[in-house]
Amino acid sequence: MKKMMTLVALLSLTSMGWAGSNREATNDRLDHAGRVLHEIMAAPDRGIPEEVLEHAKCIAVVPHMLKGGFVFGAENGRGVATCRTANGWSAPAFFTITGGSWGLQIGVEGVDLVMIIQNEEGMKHLINSNFELGGDASAAAGPVGRHASADTDWKLNTEVLTYSRAKGLFAGLTLTGAAIRRDEDSTEATYGHEVSTRHILDGGEAVPASANSFLDAVMNAKAQAIASNQ
Repeated sequence: MKKMMTLVALLSLTSMGWAGSNREATNDRLDHAGRVLHEIMAAPDRGIPEEVLEHAKCIAVVPHMLKGGFVFGAENGRGVATCRTANGWSAPAFFTITGGSWGLQIGVEGVDLVMIIQNEEGMKHLINSNFELGGDASAAAGPVGRHASADTDWKLNTEVLTYSRAKGLFAGLTLTGAAIRRDEDSTEATYGHEVSTRHILDGGEAVPASANSFLDAVMNAKAQAIASNQ
C-alpha cells in the first residue's frame, strides 16, 4: 500500500512537471509569435499590406518552424491563431501544421510562417481545425509591400494567404498540402480545461495574460503597416 501511494505521488509530480513545462513552452510560442508579427510589420516596404490586414478574418502565426531541403515538411510546427469577433480579437487557439510543399527555400532551417484567413469559409476551416491548405481551403502566396495590387484576385477567391520569413527575408509563400490540426496539449496548457476551438475563436473564452503580447501585435499590425508606408 505504501509503495502504491509513493508511486501515485511520483506520477502526480511527473504530471505536474510535464504540465508546467508544456505551459512554459506554449507561453514562449505566444511571445515569439507576437515578436514575429511585430518585426515583419516594422519592415518598410516588405510587410503585409494594410488592405490585407483590414480584410483579414483571422491571423495565424507559426514561429520558427524547422525544416530543410528542396521540399519541406513542417513536422511538429505549432502555431497560434486569433479571429475577429464583435468585441475585437479572440483569445488564441492553438494548432499544428504538418507536411506541405514549400517551393524553393533551399537549405533554410528556421522559418516563420504567417497565414491570413480572408473570408468566412477560411474561418470555418480554421474553427474545425482539420483541413489541408490547397485542398480543403484555397491558399496562395500573399502580396507583399506598401499596398496590395488591385489587379490580383487575392481578395475575391483565396481563403488563406500565406507568407514566410527566412533568414530575414519576408515573402509570399506558395504552400500546398499542409495539414492543419488542433493542438490539444497547448490548448490544455493555456486554458486548463477542455474548450473547443470554435468557442475560443468565436470570442467565448477570456484572453489569458500569456497571450497579451501576441494580441497586441495583431491589434497594432495595421497601424504598423500604415506607419511604415509613410
